[in-house]
Amino acid sequence: MSLLQTDTSDHVTTLTLNRPDSMNPLGAAGDGDAFAAACDAINADMDIRCVILTGAGRAFSAGGDIKAMKEKTGNFGGTAPEIADGYRNNIHKILRALYAIRVPLIAAVNGPAIGLGCDLACLGDIRIASSKAKFGVTFLKLGIIPGDGGTWILPRIIGEARAAELFYTGDVIDAQTALDWGLVSRVVEPEALMEEARALAAKVAAMPPHALRQAKNLMRQGRSVSYDTALEMAANAQALMHLTGDHEEGVDALLEKRAPRFTGS
Repeated sequence: MSLLQTDTSDHVTTLTLNRPDSMNPLGAAGDGDAFAAACDAINADMDIRCVILTGAGRAFSAGGDIKAMKEKTGNFGGTAPEIADGYRNNIHKILRALYAIRVPLIAAVNGPAIGLGCDLACLGDIRIASSKAKFGVTFLKLGIIPGDGGTWILPRIIGEARAAELFYTGDVIDAQTALDWGLVSRVVEPEALMEEARALAAKVAAMPPHALRQAKNLMRQGRSVSYDTALEMAANAQALMHLTGDHEEGVDALLEKRAPRFTGS
């Protein structure tokens, strides 16, 4: 079964992990290529202004395929260099593709997001959760380490101490704890999750597309540059935005007391 189901409507693309019978495991041959193709298409289409990532069935993603680990097949078989290349060329390709999406990404976490699945959710710029969602980075319980970049991104979201607690204990937290810790920004009932995600995406998609991409880039770059560099980047990006038709539309709409209609001009 194909890993990704893709649907685009009203400037929003929804990517659904589509292996519901096995809780949407990741890492089968071709998964990285599927994500790379989908995310490249999103970046190339200026009509897309927001992306929602969710899972089919009762889970967001249970992470790596435990059966494949047991049988030492696919990414989890071979010599140490071969396994490392499996991560680089397939599993990491999933994560790099999502991280490289240039428009805002909303992770709508419908159920358990464990291991690699949690890392995937953490790549969302915004994360909202069903009350049935659970989060865990349980790698050490399997005798392995977080091999998917989670040690880089999770501490940036919830802080070093809480991230360390999750990594070193393998504990799984519920949606309310995730909300209290800042891992997600809101928790809703399961039947309302996608409605909430789409409403949030619609607000994002109503913004000017060039400015959206620039704002995301500035936030992303701000993690690793000095304040002076961030200001210089902002000045250059802002100069470009002042020359767009969408800027003119935004000013006119405010003065005319009406909602703006941004077209990407």
